[in-house]
Amino acid sequence: MSDFKTRDFWYDLPEELIAQTPLQKRDTSRLLAVDRRTGRLAHRHFYDILDYLNPGDTLVMNDSRVLPARLLGHRPTGGAAELLLLRDLGDNQWECLAKPGRKLQAGAEVIFGDGRLKAEIIKVLEDGNRIVRFDYQGIFLEVLESLGKMPLPPYIKEELQDQERYQTVYSREVGSAAAPTAGLHWTKELLQKAQDKGIQLAYVTLHVGLGTFRPVKAENISEHHMHSELCMMTQETADILNATRVRGGRIVCVGTTSCRTLESLVKEDGTFEAGSKWTEIFIFPGYEFKAMDALITNFHLPESTLVMLVSAFAGRENVLNAYAEAVKERYRFFSFGDSMYLG
Repeated sequence: MSDFKTRDFWYDLPEELIAQTPLQKRDTSRLLAVDRRTGRLAHRHFYDILDYLNPGDTLVMNDSRVLPARLLGHRPTGGAAELLLLRDLGDNQWECLAKPGRKLQAGAEVIFGDGRLKAEIIKVLEDGNRIVRFDYQGIFLEVLESLGKMPLPPYIKEELQDQERYQTVYSREVGSAAAPTAGLHWTKELLQKAQDKGIQLAYVTLHVGLGTFRPVKAENISEHHMHSELCMMTQETADILNATRVRGGRIVCVGTTSCRTLESLVKEDGTFEAGSKWTEIFIFPGYEFKAMDALITNFHLPESTLVMLVSAFAGRENVLNAYAEAVKERYRFFSFGDSMYLG
């Protein structure tokens, strides 16, 4: 049990520091490097990240790809309607969020993009979500790629000009409702330089749910119930991680989703094997890390489970001090914002 309260992870963030658009070049974002033992800080740029990685280390990245899950359409009467895909139930049925809720009751129809895609509301669930059946020609993912928009976080008000900027350059497994944003800073060239330096790349998959934006409402953090997400590790990745351990290299997670995947799938003795599971792991101070040695991450919302995870790894005082410094130095925050290295 933790004695920490949710308010212990509050920090004051001026709204104008929330990045609304991505930078022109991914790796030119700033990097705040934190020594988790001493709390010492260094102001760098993301293209300097290799200075903190050693030959023999392994970078672990979440290769999940964001579904363009926001569909803007109209009802047969002409009124606007919006669906946000949450979960594939099979048989062309999805669980969705729907707007305007009062108009989209069971039996209602929504039309998207000149009728290439149609949706019928099958059922309204207790929590207000809808079960929706889709009707279309061709391959659903291709229809979605052409009609759907990225479901950007609620704090981003700007329209995204280039949809690929909300995808990592290594994304391949479609299924996330939100991007694993720590990976947005990597370019293909920088990943190649990492490999040239003797750093291995390994991939896991965790499909990020919208629950990642859900605020912690419990006063005591140990009473918060974590949302569930599907995570997977291949045998190839398990072998790379086990070999890294044997040679004394470090496992460096790119993002909290990679961290949560490894910490969910690691065995008691610190080794790995291929597998997948629905994880509800909630990491907060007091947690003993079994898999991760260093973390590359973005700046997270005040009082969020992600600030708690980072605090568990680098110490709450160190993290809050680093965040205060980042605010003072006018870093850019959240999904399209700047980056941190904790090692």
